[in-house]
Amino acid sequence: MHMADALITPLVGGVMYIAAAKAGADSIKRIKGDMDETKIPMMGVMGAFVFATQMINFTIPGTGSSGHLGGGMLLAAILGPYAGFLAMAAVLTIQALFFADGGLLALGCNIFNLGFYTCFIAYPLIYKRMLKKGCSTARITWASMLASILGLQLGAFSVVVQTILSGKIELPFSSFLLLMQSIHLAIGIVEGLVTAAVISFIWKARPELIEGAGAAGTNSFNVPLKRILLSLVIATLAIGGILSWYASSNPDGLEWSLYNSTGEEELIQTGEFHQKLSDIQNKLAILPDYSFKAGVEVPEQAGTSTSGILGSVITLLVTVCAGIIIKALTKKTTRDDTY
Repeated sequence: MHMADALITPLVGGVMYIAAAKAGADSIKRIKGDMDETKIPMMGVMGAFVFATQMINFTIPGTGSSGHLGGGMLLAAILGPYAGFLAMAAVLTIQALFFADGGLLALGCNIFNLGFYTCFIAYPLIYKRMLKKGCSTARITWASMLASILGLQLGAFSVVVQTILSGKIELPFSSFLLLMQSIHLAIGIVEGLVTAAVISFIWKARPELIEGAGAAGTNSFNVPLKRILLSLVIATLAIGGILSWYASSNPDGLEWSLYNSTGEEELIQTGEFHQKLSDIQNKLAILPDYSFKAGVEVPEQAGTSTSGILGSVITLLVTVCAGIIIKALTKKTTRDDTY
């Protein structure tokens, strides 16, 4: 559901940048007192894990479309909504800057659509409420499913609204809306199952890491945190470096909806501002579309593996550094208040 710049106007893109920045700033303020030695490495590893899993497009049977894990719900459940939103923003920013996945103008839209609704609406209203009385595998599964579906449905609706507000008359509102909501319903079901599996793994090993785990501590295997982090790192490298080879080549939910609405998987990008941003993105992208640039003759799988591993490492480093900076700012603020 990564939007391209051609779908929106600079005005809509600018407004969504402001909205995403406001949500990010509020998250930093709210998370300052919660940045401990556990949160920071988990932010890095989970951000890298989501980056890798987003490279795996799975086929939606009978549609000719595919989908991938959004990851916002997973991040919110493990890190909490504020750290989850910041990690999601880091993933999407790295994808746009270094891999040309999602437009630069549309980055605010993508952060809002994939991060805000899952972390700040679906997580507190569904996931957290359903697990308020404690965790079980069944509760985690149902909470993850319903929250993931709601988050994606709101995000898909937001995409439609943003394109309509941008005056994209070639996209008929009713048909585009129906296509987007229906295909992302199917994608949301799969995402919910994957999200539940990852959360259940961590909950059974270290229930205190899952916010709102409640009385689930009796199910703990008392697995050391380092072992959990190592397991997630190995899974990230395997997904990004190997499993990404087998991603579906079918268009994703947004591309599929565009094609069935207009006959094209992408709209034509027009306007000088759009072109300038496109030129900047092409210069910044080290592995555009998760492959080596034209002229570099290597197997396609080499580009995919390099993108998966390099992108995961960059995401891990960026999110860990962000966590360290936030923690340092917290200490400084505390010292200043003391004096």
